Amino acid sequence: MTENDLLYTLALQHVPNIGDITAKRLISHCGSAEAVLTEKKQNLLKIEGIGSVTVSDLFKTHHLKEAEKEIEFIKENHIEVSFFQDSNYPEKLKHCIDGPILLFQTGNIDLKKKHIISIVGARKITTNGIAFCEKLVEQLVPYNPIIVSGFAYGTDITAHKAAMKHNLQTVACLAHGLDQIYPKVHKKYMVDMEKNGGFFSDFWSTDAFDKNNFLKRNRVIAGLSEATIVIESAEKGGSLVTADIANSYNRDVFAVPGRITDTQSMGCNNLIKHQKAHMLTTPLDVPYILGWELENDKKPVIQKQLFVELDATEKIIYNYLKENEKQQLDMIAINCELPIFKVASFLLNMELKGVIRPLPGKLFEVI
Repeated sequence: MTENDLLYTLALQHVPNIGDITAKRLISHCGSAEAVLTEKKQNLLKIEGIGSVTVSDLFKTHHLKEAEKEIEFIKENHIEVSFFQDSNYPEKLKHCIDGPILLFQTGNIDLKKKHIISIVGARKITTNGIAFCEKLVEQLVPYNPIIVSGFAYGTDITAHKAAMKHNLQTVACLAHGLDQIYPKVHKKYMVDMEKNGGFFSDFWSTDAFDKNNFLKRNRVIAGLSEATIVIESAEKGGSLVTADIANSYNRDVFAVPGRITDTQSMGCNNLIKHQKAHMLTTPLDVPYILGWELENDKKPVIQKQLFVELDATEKIIYNYLKENEKQQLDMIAINCELPIFKVASFLLNMELKGVIRPLPGKLFEVI
């Protein structure tokens, strides 16, 4: 976009009571942000959903003055700006009704023709959560995904560091302007982050640091990605907000289950229980459920465990699944003439032995 276009779009963004959805509606109707800010008030009021409160502050000159200051900051810090209608704006985010009208970025971000996943979770991540997150990223390396997160403590920084360790592109979505970094202790990772990806933000350098910004930021994390993975979460938390947003965008959500007594697993268990997330028990569930494919020469060699011991009932279930491919829990129980609660227990044991895997819709299949 031209500097003039940027000036008027920033000015429109600066107007109170005009969020991203309203701004897009106005721009769509008038043709550009400049056209919005030079249109007659009575004509704007004819637009569906636009009232007097919305346009009451629209024509004050200080919005353009503040926009000019922000452009100076953008120039001085070599920040790239993408407009929601431009080709350099993230494709998946274009399909989100509340996606930001402007996205500011630094680094070397290339989202084209890439698998993109978001990894979120508890700030007070457990050692088990760290281990699973690192294993997840490591086993997804052959698919060369972009790892998106929020650069916060715990799960976020674990995901970013794991991506950088394996030379995967990683993108941090910030809840503040690009004039600062939070938490400050993570500043030491910025150089490597910008080599391997970079930072996105839809906040100005003058925006006040506010905890509500983190919830607003989560829509960008969810919107950029084809799937959001929740590693750990308490019963309430920001990562659950991100999961809900991803569901509202019709994106896949995965959650890592845990023991019912573990505080940091309650959120994930509830997502699974209420069918808001796929249960993620092994990293390769992600490419399988999302339908990712590899070139033949890059396919990972998966060696089945040899000489797995199955008891008599497990052999019956295994042979049934081998002959009938994907089957639901109820059908397995009926055709194997076993109680459902016993079949569920046997299936869990067989999953742990690595001979079957669960699929969405209570389906199971032989590996």
